[in-house]
Amino acid sequence: QVQLVESGGGLVQAGGSLRLSCAASGFTVSTSTLSWVRQAPGQTFQYVSTIEIGGRTTYVDSVKGRFTISRDGAKNVLYLQMNNLKPEDTAVYYCQRGNLRGQGTQVTVSP
Repeated sequence: QVQLVESGGGLVQAGGSLRLSCAASGFTVSTSTLSWVRQAPGQTFQYVSTIEIGGRTTYVDSVKGRFTISRDGAKNVLYLQMNNLKPEDTAVYYCQRGNLRGQGTQVTVSP
């Protein structure tokens, strides 16, 4: 069964860092295109970052230079390293493969 389980969220002050993890099962992260998306309260889903099968990465402009997407094939885990966090990064973060998303992990950044 294909499944995605996010973790690593929490409450952090502006300027702080968090690393989100997405444990995958039922498929291999190294041979999949995977993304992180987020949803702030009352807003629609926003694309954050993608890592393609070949390793190419893309980011929404608002997180470029601050967030890094990566994966560990041995552990079958997708990561999102988030540095210099800002209050506007507050949202529930989801990893996504095609139309499948996990349950999400809450990130809250205080001023």
